[in-house]
Amino acid sequence: MYTLHIANKNYSSWSLRPWVLLRALDIPFSERLHRLGAESFGDFSPSGRVPCLVDGATVVWDSLAIVEYLAENHSGVWPQDAKARAWARCACAEMHSGFAALRHQHGMNVGVRVAVAQRPPELRADIARIEQLWNQGLARFGGPFLAGREFCAVDAFFAPVAYRFRSYGVAVNGAAAGYLETMLAHPAMQEWETAALAEDFREAAHEAELASAGTVTADLRAVSPAPTL
Repeated sequence: MYTLHIANKNYSSWSLRPWVLLRALDIPFSERLHRLGAESFGDFSPSGRVPCLVDGATVVWDSLAIVEYLAENHSGVWPQDAKARAWARCACAEMHSGFAALRHQHGMNVGVRVAVAQRPPELRADIARIEQLWNQGLARFGGPFLAGREFCAVDAFFAPVAYRFRSYGVAVNGAAAGYLETMLAHPAMQEWETAALAEDFREAAHEAELASAGTVTADLRAVSPAPTL
């Protein structure tokens, strides 16, 4: 059985990608959760980062590489249709390497809701491009998921964006709005969210990033325990 090493579910967008794909496709795996900033990821991951998939003697340490590794052994990771598969791979690669403004200014923080006063042009451009991609995929392949009727890797790669958009009050237009709701309601996403809300751990860098993004209007996470004196 695979072992998937991940970080805190409230924060770790990179961990969510392979986790939600494995769950959505009913691929058995065991989960190892490590606290950000509190553990050495280098003990199990060659890059010192998560996610990291261990399959016996094989270690795969990047989310896109994990997806491709899974695709070699399981159906449904990519669409069967060649055109949909090509589009899905392009969209995944773009998500994997781009959207820096969204990553830095609207970091994943599943359990909060934030009122954002204004968004700089580079952030608005990232949001507009994602909306365009979502509407394009839904129109070309019929939905309800980005590359057709079934959840696949491209949906897993945009899963963290769904949480980001909800947390920071980002509205999208057209079919993309329905896709956002479809993603948030997916059973695998619901399972991840339930676990994320139960975490009482706070990581300083992510909380500082959150404070700079806007005004927190709701914090649904478990209460962090008081420090021991």
